[in-house]
Amino acid sequence: MNIALKNITALLKSENGYKAEKTDIYIEGDTIKAVGKTPENFKIDKTIDGNDKFAVPGFINCHTHTYMSLFRNLADDLFFDDWLFKNIMPMEDKLSNEDAYWGALLSCIEMIKTGTTCFLDMHMFKNQTAKAAVDTGIRAVISRGLTGRDRNDKDGVKRVNEALEEAEDMKGSKRLSFMLAPHAIYTCDTGYIEFVLETAKKKNFPLHIHLSETRKEVKDSLEKYGMSPVEYLDKLGFFDVKTVAAHCVHLSDEDIEIMAKKNVNAALNPISNLKLGNGFAPVLKMFKSGVNLCIGTDSQASNNNLNLFSDMNYTAMIHKGTNEDALAISAFDALKFATENGANALGINAGSIEEGKKADISILNLNCPSFCPKNNLVSALVYSANGSEVDTVIIDGNIVMENKKMTMIDENEVYKKVNEILIKLKGGK
Repeated sequence: MNIALKNITALLKSENGYKAEKTDIYIEGDTIKAVGKTPENFKIDKTIDGNDKFAVPGFINCHTHTYMSLFRNLADDLFFDDWLFKNIMPMEDKLSNEDAYWGALLSCIEMIKTGTTCFLDMHMFKNQTAKAAVDTGIRAVISRGLTGRDRNDKDGVKRVNEALEEAEDMKGSKRLSFMLAPHAIYTCDTGYIEFVLETAKKKNFPLHIHLSETRKEVKDSLEKYGMSPVEYLDKLGFFDVKTVAAHCVHLSDEDIEIMAKKNVNAALNPISNLKLGNGFAPVLKMFKSGVNLCIGTDSQASNNNLNLFSDMNYTAMIHKGTNEDALAISAFDALKFATENGANALGINAGSIEEGKKADISILNLNCPSFCPKNNLVSALVYSANGSEVDTVIIDGNIVMENKKMTMIDENEVYKKVNEILIKLKGGK
């Protein structure tokens, strides 16, 4: 279908960052055909009136666990180890594949409704997140969370095989791509990480991992290996494969130098890190060192939402305060982390509104308090918008939400199913 967004205010790239400018946007199939002038011989199938609307590149969530929507508000105000090992992991053991599917569906709805058009997921349930993404129309990069004691660990090898089978099973969807995801250095022994790394190289898969999230992780790594987690993985050759590393909170200057040299993509998760008491990532140092910074929400078990408007805001605000520098991270920087940088990290042709890019666009309503008065719409996206302004979402040229209504699934059925699963998690019948 060919779509024309007529007379719409759009967030476009400029020499100084971004600008909000009235224009027309033409979508042909899954691609932005033109911005501004009508393409020659362009047949319009659907016109969207852009009056009082704001078209922005779809946000890209570079780290989450979509099935965990089922755990929202179930394990709050806990220390990290108590949260993960005593609460989250035992609840995960109670989930079925079908449960995980409905949880992932809920997450996809939440992301679409707050302007996210692509996400990187670390999951535990074969094909379920992928099916939820296909059913809602969202773009996704799927990675199976991998844990194992060594390269001969039967269960660990099985998880890797499941990840490869999933990529084969779902290869028919052009909105899906895949990574391998060793969970963390504290859940994967050296031999197992080497096995995953060899598989990634052989199959040409990028890697996704939790990295230097807590002080304990770093302390344990120094005691066990005599190196920081970053130094340890670098010694193994891990970063020779394209990597998205989630969190990156406790880094030394030497760690940051390695990450910049090896082109490691750091997925910031500011709200999750704050809520679990893990601290503040050295964002300004990474930024100045040239590390590609993107943004993730983490899961609803630790955030407790998947709203990138919130994490963009925190990304900008926290580092102004912690560095006592109002210019540390600007609205432009935070927006770029959530769009262009995310696209670069995940290897997708999206992240900006320009000719030839994938048609992943969120349309916001400007007739609302957060955008009034219309002084600086770029700043408004980071400092005053909250996601409720998102009205219509286009992904891969398909309208997956229009006038706030999901077009491909019955969201009320999802809410009903998720609440039924909650009863089971709490020990009911």
